[in-house]
Amino acid sequence: MRLDALLGSVATTEARLAVTAGILLVTLAVGWLLLPRGVRAAERVVTHWLERFLDGRAESSIETLQEAVPVSFGLRLFVGLLQLVLFAIAAVAILALWGQFAVVVAVLPVAENALTIGAQALLSAVLLGAAYVGSDVLEEYVEDLSADSDRITAHQEQLLSRIMQVGVLVIAGITVLGIWGVNLGGLLVGAGFLGIVLGMAARQTLGSLIAGFVLMFARPFEIGDWVEIGDQEGLVTEITIMNTHMRNFDGEYVVVPNDLVTNQAITNRSREGRLRIHMEVGIGYDDDPEEASEIAKEVLDEIDTIANNPKPYVIPSGFGDSAILLDLRFWIDPPTPQARWRSKATAVEAIQRRFADADISIPYPQRTVSYPPETAETDETVERVERSANGKGRVDNRPA
Repeated sequence: MRLDALLGSVATTEARLAVTAGILLVTLAVGWLLLPRGVRAAERVVTHWLERFLDGRAESSIETLQEAVPVSFGLRLFVGLLQLVLFAIAAVAILALWGQFAVVVAVLPVAENALTIGAQALLSAVLLGAAYVGSDVLEEYVEDLSADSDRITAHQEQLLSRIMQVGVLVIAGITVLGIWGVNLGGLLVGAGFLGIVLGMAARQTLGSLIAGFVLMFARPFEIGDWVEIGDQEGLVTEITIMNTHMRNFDGEYVVVPNDLVTNQAITNRSREGRLRIHMEVGIGYDDDPEEASEIAKEVLDEIDTIANNPKPYVIPSGFGDSAILLDLRFWIDPPTPQARWRSKATAVEAIQRRFADADISIPYPQRTVSYPPETAETDETVERVERSANGKGRVDNRPA
């Protein structure tokens, strides 16, 4: 209305033509000369600020966005929108100048709706693009944090990155829905009921999901560890949010759900960096246990796969059915299945050879059977009966 009152005061046709020409000249000068240069200058300033702020992060996501919407196209689109707004203002001024302000009033609601929708679409696109770039920045930030700390595992890094990325995208999505006037209260209520239904239908899946978070924070094992989970033993190859992947010593690929992992005993043979091995060997009761222990200890000291610190030791541990038992204890460092098998096999071969050279026997199970005296008399009576039945004698049942 103020614009109409101001421009409506121009009464003569010549004055209106002059003002119209002035408005068009100013509009063309600003729209075609100043706006593109101003936008390019602003683009250079914003780009320089973003490069300093991101410090080389989020390059992949920025390249993806540039491939989807090239910078040149975005700048042209932005300049075009500004020029359209400028020309619309000029048209309103010219219509008000020539006494056609009623047309402006009639078209104003449509223009206002179009401007609102355009602003909402532009703001939504900016928010989603910023969320996409921000998720990439967070992932690289977590990677840098993990590289500087030994307490964050690869599994924790991956899971933390995904949680943060999903959180950023969810917040951006909720904000965009709010911009478009979507009733978030009803949407959240519906999502809550849907979550309850899905939770009842997929209890085991949710249990594995929660167990994955527990494993992330508890860290009972890491990728590459030699573990035993229940009756499964092997090397951990991957830890996901749902399952733990292992490769056993038969070359089989084993997948264990995380809820089963957390509900079973876990033996991690790699955690301490070394592993103690127990072996038993028996010697004859006629052999000297001290001499056999010294020979076995010398053999263990000579094996390369056995650690020297702590030292291996051999002690007599008990009396077996057929032998005196010697308990052999030694360490392997680092603990690997190959080192365990190789050290035990080498120890068995070398101890057997050294015991044979020293005339120390490794007895096999033996059993001695003896009969009480009445059993011998019974056997003699049975023998006489058998001889009589064969015609070789007769049975004398008279008392002696």
